[in-house]
Amino acid sequence: MASNTPVRIIVGLGNPGADYLRTRHNVGFWFLDMLAADGREAFRPTRRFHAETARIRVDGADVILLKPDTFVNRSGLAVRAVLDYFKHAPGEVLVVHDDLDLPVGAARLKRGGGHGGHNGLRDIIQHIGADFARLRFGIGHPAGEREVIDYVLKPPGREEEDAILDALADARNELGSLVAGDFDAATRALHNRKEG
Repeated sequence: MASNTPVRIIVGLGNPGADYLRTRHNVGFWFLDMLAADGREAFRPTRRFHAETARIRVDGADVILLKPDTFVNRSGLAVRAVLDYFKHAPGEVLVVHDDLDLPVGAARLKRGGGHGGHNGLRDIIQHIGADFARLRFGIGHPAGEREVIDYVLKPPGREEEDAILDALADARNELGSLVAGDFDAATRALHNRKEG
């Protein structure tokens, strides 16, 4: 996958429904909600994509925002459907998700690779392969492995939420570079930022 591939579809990972709205696992949804609000756009249910969708313009380019309405571990269904419909390549997709292995407030970009234990990524890879970009937001890691499910499905504390929101805002500032295909510039900016 070339590092100058423009982003045309941004997929946020999260679970649908009010019960999950502010949970750590829904950071991908948080980011897409921020982008839609910036563009004064609203998400609409789109049954053919098994998702809610919105369209925004970024420096003259159309970008599709996709929030799967399946649970996280079935996200690939929506991503496959939108790629097939719009005839975009997997390399034009940016998947935004939480990452247990990054400290709270970290933001990292990556192209390709494995799923790292994230069930949403695992399902997307099964549907479209691994040739897509990822924007990962750190949510930290609980002390014991057995607590992971409970941890990701609960809201973060106030300080943690503020740190995550700061990371989302910094990533939003790099959207123009990503949409233009300047992945390297966006990566440098995010990876050099000071975490909260």
